[in-house]
Amino acid sequence: MVRTGRLAATWRYALAALISLVAWGVPLISAADRASEPIVLWWLVGDPLLGLLSFVLIRWRHRQPALVAGLLVAFSFVSASSAGPASWIIGSIASHRRWRLLAVVAPLNVLAGIVQERVGLTEDTLPLWASIAFGCLVVGILTATGYAMGAQRQLVDSYRERALTAEREQQARVAQARAAERTRIAREMHDVLAHRISLVAMHAGALGYRSDLSEEERGSAAKSIEDNAHRALSDLRAVLGVLRDPTQPADVVPERPQPGLDDIAALVAEERAGGMRVRLSDRVDDDVPAATGRTAYRIVQEALTNVRKHAPGTAVTVDVAGSAADGLVIGVRNAAPVGPAAAPSLPASGLGLLGLAERAALAGGRISHGTDPGGGYAVRAWIPWDT
Repeated sequence: MVRTGRLAATWRYALAALISLVAWGVPLISAADRASEPIVLWWLVGDPLLGLLSFVLIRWRHRQPALVAGLLVAFSFVSASSAGPASWIIGSIASHRRWRLLAVVAPLNVLAGIVQERVGLTEDTLPLWASIAFGCLVVGILTATGYAMGAQRQLVDSYRERALTAEREQQARVAQARAAERTRIAREMHDVLAHRISLVAMHAGALGYRSDLSEEERGSAAKSIEDNAHRALSDLRAVLGVLRDPTQPADVVPERPQPGLDDIAALVAEERAGGMRVRLSDRVDDDVPAATGRTAYRIVQEALTNVRKHAPGTAVTVDVAGSAADGLVIGVRNAAPVGPAAAPSLPASGLGLLGLAERAALAGGRISHGTDPGGGYAVRAWIPWDT
């Protein structure tokens, strides 16, 4: 950017110097035999000094355009070497769309050229109408060139602004995607770990609460705690697989796929093995899309975890039904608790039902939950076939 700006200033100074040199040197060559005349002495001494001052003033054309333009036009009446900066200032004014200032400067610049021609060193002058036409033509060319350069600069600036805006929007999209991915991972971790840890806590609580267990029952409970702890670590590793470094070797064993609708039967069987009285009704005949099946599995898993936490020992019914035309309906209902709980209540995270609502909403579905007329608790969700 800095190099481009210096290059642009360099060629502008070079062009202005060439214009000034031609405007000053050509008349001087034709008046070589009049070296003793005062006007020639002015041309040799005073004119170049004003020209150098003009090149100094042109540096402030952006800060004080009106003042610089007025001084350069004034110099142009008596100094031919000021022609370069005077031409430059007209192009600069036009490029910045300062039309009022240009309406004043342009006629004065034409007049300065006529005065220079008639009182300068040149003896052969053009007719007045020709001088005016030539001056207007030069000013018109300078104005058009400056306007075109200003339009090009604005176009480049707009492209640069668009690029910066697109970069900022891309960064915002990346940040949003990262936040969404973190939220998704957190939700998966909650659903997976809450299910496994609740099993561990239930069996551990039974070991501490029940003093009448036989050695075989204690061993079975301890084995269940160990198995679920290992499964919790395995599930956590699978969920966090999305954070794996892409530079890892290719021979690393890939993470197992996320569970789907077909895995609900295994989930229910596992809950039965853990002591829960749960019955599954699966009335889905079509192949469910992977995302829909994964959402259904997590809803059933979280609902069963909540039953184990808040209504242990009750009978649970899991009903899954639907089709491609009607969507997928998931219902999980537990009967009303009878008598005191067999084990201490597990700590509630407060995120279970919130997580279910978020999952259903993200899938484009809906969910309802609450106490039914029989005193039990029911969770019912609907998910579109293609989430």
